[in-house]
Amino acid sequence: MEKRNSLSGLNLIVFVFSIIALGALTIETFFKLPPETSKILSYLDYGICMFFFGEFFYRLFTATSKLEYLKWGWLDLLSSIPTVDILRLGRLLRVIRIIRVIRTFKSITQLLGHIFRNKVKGTISSTFILAVLMLLFSSLAILEVEKSPSSNIKTAEDALWWSYTTITTVGYGDKYPVTTEGRFIAIVLMTFGVGMFGTFTAFIASLFVKSEEEKDHD
Repeated sequence: MEKRNSLSGLNLIVFVFSIIALGALTIETFFKLPPETSKILSYLDYGICMFFFGEFFYRLFTATSKLEYLKWGWLDLLSSIPTVDILRLGRLLRVIRIIRVIRTFKSITQLLGHIFRNKVKGTISSTFILAVLMLLFSSLAILEVEKSPSSNIKTAEDALWWSYTTITTVGYGDKYPVTTEGRFIAIVLMTFGVGMFGTFTAFIASLFVKSEEEKDHD
């Protein structure tokens, strides 16, 4: 059973992804979206479900008592099925569970201090969340601003491909913005991508340093 005063980087990611998934479901339910925008939200939902599916098995295999975990864990498994809307609402249970943990902290400062107690893992978790958000909002935004007849970013797949190649700083050049607004979005995304990979590089380096320090102590 998870301790109420435990808020790991994984819990932080689950909490944010649950809110994103429910937000996307709410938007799709109450607003009529352009087909390509709706498709991006659907892809997002599938991706989050894959993450939740993996998280379920991770928690199951690492649980002290698997039967104890399955008392509520089976709901996590059902809510990871993307094609059934009523099961998508089950993700709210994940949010409620994490909120119960957050309520044990008396202030935001105390909460953030706990999350970043392991600064490396806290930073990596936050960077991962920001990367997903940047991919999502950049893909949605580029579809909205690239309305020029000469634009080559027309579909949800185009937008996601462009966002991913841009944030990873690969930049194949097959898809690119032609409007001023689109280029501004690209600048922001490229700048974030450089910082993101700098963070991941530092994380990998810290693992090697830790490994060498442990060898020296042996």
